[in-house]
Amino acid sequence: MVEFYKTVDGRITEISSFAEGCWVNMVHPSSDELEEIARAAHVEEEFIRAALDPEESSRVETEDDQLLMIVDIPMVEKSSVEDGGQMFSTLPMGIVVAQNAVITVCLEDSIILRSIAEGAVKGVHTALRTRFVFQILLRVAGRFLKNLRMIERDFTRIEKRLYDSLKNEELIQLLGLSKSLVYFSASLKGNEVTMEKVLRGRVLKLYEDDRDILEDALIEIRQAIEMAGIYSSILSGTMDAYASVVSNNLNIIMKVLTVLTIIMTIPNIIFGFYGMNIEGGGLPGDFVWWIPLLISVAACFFAWFMLKKKNLD
Repeated sequence: MVEFYKTVDGRITEISSFAEGCWVNMVHPSSDELEEIARAAHVEEEFIRAALDPEESSRVETEDDQLLMIVDIPMVEKSSVEDGGQMFSTLPMGIVVAQNAVITVCLEDSIILRSIAEGAVKGVHTALRTRFVFQILLRVAGRFLKNLRMIERDFTRIEKRLYDSLKNEELIQLLGLSKSLVYFSASLKGNEVTMEKVLRGRVLKLYEDDRDILEDALIEIRQAIEMAGIYSSILSGTMDAYASVVSNNLNIIMKVLTVLTIIMTIPNIIFGFYGMNIEGGGLPGDFVWWIPLLISVAACFFAWFMLKKKNLD
């Protein structure tokens, strides 16, 4: 899918074809679309194709008057847990700055670029290529922060159910969140290096106002890195505590079952004695049915009292 946008009368507007100073948004483009846009924007096709590798790392590259910047963006995925738990991952997004346009390319449609295309971001001018690129980077950093807060909310919700749970569902969700934080931490650090390289002004000409936008994006990226580290540490400690809680709950259940088994064994033993055939007379009181029952009840209460005294009930 290829979409063309351009700022007209201060508002971003979708146009029908490539034009000078436009923004080209490409989502999982075909080979023909890659070739067409590369020819129209006078850029290397490999520049555009680079971001279509899901394992591509964040980097910045220049060649002649072309600039390729690849940054990782957060994506939300539904997990297999029935209660609607979420997992998060990252995908590379390529930003190509050509002489006459800005091109973004990604394997999946991103809410970051979709919000810009729908006019949710103010002050967007596609012809001001440097500023427009930095506004995209600022939105990327903001989306990381928002998704980290979503992870924190999911973690709080799961934590409330931990202490009474013996199921694997909560553990699976925690593992999913832990995996998401690993992806985020690696991607954020790569984005930080890329933005710092751009901030030095060696790969892209910087203007003072544009520099402020990039610095804001870099601040948010560093804040997100710190948040991801904190959440990861808390999550790791919680998972260890969860394992201990599950083990303790199982021990309590086993202790209760053991106590019940001991107490219920006593009547069996007593009734077993009174059920034996003994020559020369039976056991004392075997001619009255309630005497063995009374002895059994008394023995059970005595056993319960002794176990309670030893704190085993």
